[in-house]
Amino acid sequence: MTQPDPADTIAAISTPPGEAGLGIVRLSGPRAAAIARKIFRPHRPHSSWRSHRLYLGEIIGPQGETIDEVLLTWMQAPRTYTREDVVEINCHSGYGVLSRLLSLVLDQGARLALPGEFTLRAFLSGRIDLTQAEAVLEVIRARTDASLQVAAGHLRGSLGRSLVQIREALLDLLARVEAALDFPEEAEELSPEALEEGLAAQTGALKRLDATYREGRLLREGLLTVIAGRPNAGKSSLLNRLLDLDRAIVTEIPGTTRDLIEEVITLGGIMVRLSDTAGLRPARDRLEELGIQRTRERLAQADLVLYLLDGSAPLSREDREALEELAGRRALAVINKVDLPLALQETDLLGATSLPLVQISALTGQGIEALKEAMVDLALGGGLKLTGEMVTQARHHQHLDNCLTYLAQARGLLVGYHEAPAWELVALELQGAIREVGEITGQEVGDEVLERIFSEFCLGK
Repeated sequence: MTQPDPADTIAAISTPPGEAGLGIVRLSGPRAAAIARKIFRPHRPHSSWRSHRLYLGEIIGPQGETIDEVLLTWMQAPRTYTREDVVEINCHSGYGVLSRLLSLVLDQGARLALPGEFTLRAFLSGRIDLTQAEAVLEVIRARTDASLQVAAGHLRGSLGRSLVQIREALLDLLARVEAALDFPEEAEELSPEALEEGLAAQTGALKRLDATYREGRLLREGLLTVIAGRPNAGKSSLLNRLLDLDRAIVTEIPGTTRDLIEEVITLGGIMVRLSDTAGLRPARDRLEELGIQRTRERLAQADLVLYLLDGSAPLSREDREALEELAGRRALAVINKVDLPLALQETDLLGATSLPLVQISALTGQGIEALKEAMVDLALGGGLKLTGEMVTQARHHQHLDNCLTYLAQARGLLVGYHEAPAWELVALELQGAIREVGEITGQEVGDEVLERIFSEFCLGK
């Protein structure tokens, strides 16, 4: 992306559209205060504004008309979000007043901010690193207390500080290697064993961070839980019971669900994305065939599968085959309809599946709490270990994996050498590892990556 001109003063509406008690128009840049003075008339005239103070007054249009009564805050650089002069105008929220206020600001010479440009300026000014910039969006999108707690830790810089420490340690190792290359007679002798010890320590630190990604991804994206089974096993009834509302149509007619239905609940501190699916059986028409195809695609993507069995009927061949396919997956075998006389017993499943087993009645609610506990245990094991160093983003996970690959290759070059290894190759691998860590923190990030990250932001953030 082309870096925005810091000489520009940018402006945007920073609150969601719609009628509400409060709306905010934000300005940042060298002319923020001058522009605000042209359209703001304080109730108590002041010869000068004091930083980080609220002023009550009116927004005045080009003909001297009053637009709205507002509270204005001027914040002087560098003690601001962007480290530039910032003005925030708190007005009544509504499309008319906010759009009119923004138009007045733009008419006075401000430029409409690009998506995420306020946070981008905070990053470019060095006030925050790239992990903190990305955490702003994580905080905004957090759906549970647990995901908010981790996002807040990222915003405080916990992950970034850990990565900077690792990068500094790798830079020190690289400096020792390059000194041994450039000044072999003057530099302290570098042994392969000593370098291997340093690389092993940083490899361990990176692996500990990377190991948090699975739980971190669940916090960020939610646990995709697919409810599958044969027609009329009670999948839609179970969805409704877990949601505690009538979301899916339930009838005695098999095959009612033809398309995917997804809803969200919170269990064990994580967002659970429940997906009701079409019943698995040989398709009877084109529409049902498409529904079953989508079911199988969803099953392939699932983090957790609830395979529902009709307890009022014997175990079918289709059920047995489906349970075999789920072997090795995070899945639960769920016997439904235990409120009816059971034709399917737990003993019937002993040779059919090794999946954990839960018995429920989606109709009466019997066993539902036990099912929820089993879902959390299977998905999270010993529970969530919330920390600000948890890796939640696929981008970070990929760079960590790349970094670990470089370090493994560097360590491989040290194996079996009793004299001097190929230090030039070791240096190249270390440079690659350092670059990968810098891509996460923003110390070595390219414009294309910045554009992709900040394009996800709203205009006012």
